[in-house]
Amino acid sequence: MEMKEIFKKHTVFSVEIFPPKKPGTIESIYSTLDGLSGIEPDFISCTYGAGGNSADTSTIDICKIIKEKYRILPIAHLTCVNNTKEDIDLIVQRLNEAGVTNVLALRGDKKEGVEPKNDFAHASDLICYLRQKAPHIHISAACYPETHPDSGSAVSDILYLKEKENCGAEHFISQLFFDNEDFYDFYEKTLIAGIKSPIEAGIMPVTTKSGILRMVSMCGASIPKKLSRILNKYENDPAAFSDACMAYAIDQISDLIANDTAGIHLYSMNRPDIAQRIYGAVKSML
Repeated sequence: MEMKEIFKKHTVFSVEIFPPKKPGTIESIYSTLDGLSGIEPDFISCTYGAGGNSADTSTIDICKIIKEKYRILPIAHLTCVNNTKEDIDLIVQRLNEAGVTNVLALRGDKKEGVEPKNDFAHASDLICYLRQKAPHIHISAACYPETHPDSGSAVSDILYLKEKENCGAEHFISQLFFDNEDFYDFYEKTLIAGIKSPIEAGIMPVTTKSGILRMVSMCGASIPKKLSRILNKYENDPAAFSDACMAYAIDQISDLIANDTAGIHLYSMNRPDIAQRIYGAVKSML
């Protein structure tokens, strides 16, 4: 199914999951999917395999389960920095065999001590290659409201996003952010640049102070004062911390929906209880 068709109906609500970290334990994903299926997300994206290489089929295997058992649209993450064109061809073959026709095309993280492959330097290279070699695949891509950490400037980052669209990206999912004004400013710039593909706002509910500090240090997102006060005040009170952080995420999402954001992509961290709680609070607004 084409992404643009989904966005014609209503405000999209989707979730992200990741494969089990231990090889051979794919069955453990069922409890996550059982919990998420109850909220009937428009699609579920699955991050690139725990091994991070073309030999790891867990992402595709899980996407097949999402499609066949739960009847929900799956999107398979696909990274390229550590893959050759031959690797990508093999992955596309496996996607075809699994009946998965939607991917989130990403550069991926460089591995310490591992020399990156030379075929794809950027996500746009992968998008162009997929559009040429597998035109039946619908391609989504990532965007960064607070600018990609490796980008030279906000302007160059927006221009690169336009290049992704020109190459064939039909839909964008944003990196996490905690200040909606950052997203609104970014979105206005995409309109000025002529980007027409729908952009989903990526929301990550905070579950631990250390975890979110580690995450923002890696992706370049910032923590506004309002959230910082919550992290500091309630870090030693688990129940209050959970309630305050859930309220913050729900408030973010409510505001995004009220401002006609195309969709909400929830980074579920394989916690269906959190996804259910947030969805229950906003479902009437979608």
